[in-house]
Amino acid sequence: MARKNYLIDMDGVLIRGTTLIPGADQFLERLKKQNAAYLVLTNNPRHTPRDLAHHLQRLGLDIPAGAIFTSAMATARFLQIQRPNGTAYVIGSSGLTSALHEAGYILTENEPDYVVLGELDNYTMEMLTKAVRLIANGARFIATNPDASGPTAEGPAPACGALAALIERASGISPLYIGKPNPLMMRMALKYLGVHSENTVMIGDRMDTDVIAGVQTGLETILVLSGITRKEEVTRYSYLPTRIVPSVAEIEIE
Repeated sequence: MARKNYLIDMDGVLIRGTTLIPGADQFLERLKKQNAAYLVLTNNPRHTPRDLAHHLQRLGLDIPAGAIFTSAMATARFLQIQRPNGTAYVIGSSGLTSALHEAGYILTENEPDYVVLGELDNYTMEMLTKAVRLIANGARFIATNPDASGPTAEGPAPACGALAALIERASGISPLYIGKPNPLMMRMALKYLGVHSENTVMIGDRMDTDVIAGVQTGLETILVLSGITRKEEVTRYSYLPTRIVPSVAEIEIE
């Protein structure tokens, strides 16, 4: 049997905010010992892979930047394919703006091809109003991820999906979401890692993003219960993960 490859969600699977999930470091060592190909996936578009690698290293996970794939990277690759060397009005932090610059995009407020919404700590009404007006004038609307909220030390905070809903309501135009559960991000991740779906496993903590994205891409899926989804909630969904485990500490590498 061919060795399996792994796509691994980050928040709720390897870490929880600024805390390492128990056993995640040993799981990573098992991956390396078996020489398994893996990629850490995150819908969070805020940070560059180098920033995330540094953060993970401080928590005890030695994951190189090249093994991290974000929704910002997927968004930049999608736009590069759709409209090479295009222009965009961007609401987002360095993880998104850096990825778009690397894809050859010019960031501008003047008649952009796209409005691209990511995530920021300090959204302003001026930014959102500008986005609504540009979309009304013909700019295409892209959002990095559909997550309505994200965890912080103080509790949940509005995320990309919530602000996208506001812009959609005001402009009348729905965004195209690039991040999970869009299978587009999964296919881009598979291509980035250089592997095929038939021998790749998706590990995640959310039924509504990680597991459904894996199912729709034809991957084996493992739901870990160390994050958002509780075991009793699984039966509410019309699809099931291949396996359910308490955490990555329980996963043996095949």
